[in-house]
Amino acid sequence: MSQEKENRQYENAQSVQEGQQPHKRRVRYKGRYPKKYEEKYKELQPEKYQDTIQHVMQKGNTPAGMHISIMVKEIIDFLEIKPGQIGFDATLGYGGHTKAMLQCLQGQGHMYATDVDHEEAAKTKKRLEDLGFGEDILTIKLQNFCTIDEIAKEVGGFDFLLADLGVSSMQIDNPKRGFSFKADGPLDLRLNQEAGISAAERLEHITRDELAGMLYENSDEPYCEELAKAITDEIRKGNHMDTTTKLRQVIEKTLDFLPEKEKKETIKKTCQRTFQALRIDVNREFEVLYEFMEKLPGALKPGGRAAILTFHSGEDKLVKKALKAGYKEGIYSDYSKDVIRPSAQECAQNGRARSTKMRWAIKSE
Repeated sequence: MSQEKENRQYENAQSVQEGQQPHKRRVRYKGRYPKKYEEKYKELQPEKYQDTIQHVMQKGNTPAGMHISIMVKEIIDFLEIKPGQIGFDATLGYGGHTKAMLQCLQGQGHMYATDVDHEEAAKTKKRLEDLGFGEDILTIKLQNFCTIDEIAKEVGGFDFLLADLGVSSMQIDNPKRGFSFKADGPLDLRLNQEAGISAAERLEHITRDELAGMLYENSDEPYCEELAKAITDEIRKGNHMDTTTKLRQVIEKTLDFLPEKEKKETIKKTCQRTFQALRIDVNREFEVLYEFMEKLPGALKPGGRAAILTFHSGEDKLVKKALKAGYKEGIYSDYSKDVIRPSAQECAQNGRARSTKMRWAIKSE
């Protein structure tokens, strides 16, 4: 044993005796692109390891702890932001869209943003402050974006507005949040972990019919009946569905009857749809979006512009229906009859952009 190692062991033993936490060496950064989240410390410190960040992004991947904003050019082109205007970002997230909109204001006007994720919002606030976007031009509120009417009343309405309805990459990638079936972690799925119940708690008391309905309504899951039976049967046996791995394993077992050539891909898509359905349910996403779309016209100033990014058919149908109805009633002078999609180049650089649809509306003068 080396002298250095002996010294370290002695120091650790002394620390334990004195009631202190022993020094713990950081996990070695394994290879160029480690797979485990806790091993990706270089990606989690973009300000220190820019070369690593660039390598990861050049591969078409999103670095851990980061989020690559989608369709920034298309959004900015549509919103036509002018210095002095008042804007609203419904979902602050990593702050990429917010930053682009703030830059358009050129130091004049004000942006308001909401987010229910207290932990990520604090990081984003610091990140934007370091770029020169402090409280004089940006106000961040830790509340749901369906409270847009309260904020609009307080500030006199918005000239431009963005609602990016997607879950941020830093939430998906962190195993502690439970958004992904690819890594083991608690089956949580809440955007705000300080409110409501987790997906695991939700499943504890759900009926078979209710779960089948949730899977079908929230994600068009074709195997909703089979999955609902398998999951509720496991819970009834006392096998708590409290981790992402346990839920994935039940899905795999349930679909084991599929032909080998299609089994792997079908299980992957079924996992994605099941986790999506649970996430929508525990965060009341459809209810929140419906309320937001109802309040949207009253929050916009005459001539105000709104852009909305959706990521699955349920969201898109709801947004499309609301904008079309508003146009027919004369609330909007124009709206997007067709969706705008990210370019092929953007999808190649950021795989998470592929399912994105953008719709827009302009408030009547």
